[in-house]
Amino acid sequence: MILKKINLFLVFLLGLFLVGCTQKASNPKVDNWNKYKQQYSITIGFDNTFVPMGFEEKNGQYVGFDIDLAQAVSEKLGIKVHFQPIDWDMKETELQNGTIDAIWNGYSATDERREKVAFTIPYMQNQQVIVSKKSQNIQSVSDMKDKVLGAQAGSSGYLDFEGQPELLKNIVKDQKANQYQSFNEALIDLQNDRIDALLIDRVYANYYLQTEGILEQYEIFPAGFESESFAVGVRPADQTLLANLNKAFVELYQEGKFQEISQKWFGEDVATEQIKGEEN
Repeated sequence: MILKKINLFLVFLLGLFLVGCTQKASNPKVDNWNKYKQQYSITIGFDNTFVPMGFEEKNGQYVGFDIDLAQAVSEKLGIKVHFQPIDWDMKETELQNGTIDAIWNGYSATDERREKVAFTIPYMQNQQVIVSKKSQNIQSVSDMKDKVLGAQAGSSGYLDFEGQPELLKNIVKDQKANQYQSFNEALIDLQNDRIDALLIDRVYANYYLQTEGILEQYEIFPAGFESESFAVGVRPADQTLLANLNKAFVELYQEGKFQEISQKWFGEDVATEQIKGEEN
């Protein structure tokens, strides 16, 4: 009996050791590819409320377009993916600290982010839109004068809002946007008239409102910012990972797997020209 308890305790310690090795932070200053291959995994940081890109279902399972795509890519790379929910406002900090190895969840490749992050080729286009109840009679940016706007903290939409104030910020009430940790919280406030409109990614807005069966109750129109490209962000030093991700994207499209995942979540092929191999 004593020997059995000792063996169980040793197994427990071994489990803790393996978990510790798997979760060990990466060195942000070097190319970590050998480490990823040795531990047979990388850690991807994502916002687990961002439907339909990557989100957590009620049963605790992570699903979404980016989840499926990341798993398909991981098979190509010969490593496993560990999905780590993070505070989206702290994503670049998490990456630079080495607690995650990639940011992958409807992550827009902006000039401001390029100063800290190395991006893969874009795999999907997106647009920032404004969503408002039809009862509010808001149908264009000009109708947003003195209206209360919401946005997700740290999102590309909020960065555009602050960086190009002449397009929207100078128009809305108090020249500010109420910030939320997730779009889910923001949409609840929108539905309950605590804000007049919400600045949000088009893919999220369309999927959420359609899934909830309330799409016809809302106006959706462009916010006036340029369209965006979704890409995977890694540390600048991780050049091998970056190159392998780009290669895997193109190969998955050539094999038809990318289109299969795209059809599942969007009913169409959302691949960019770069993924299709039609643009260098």
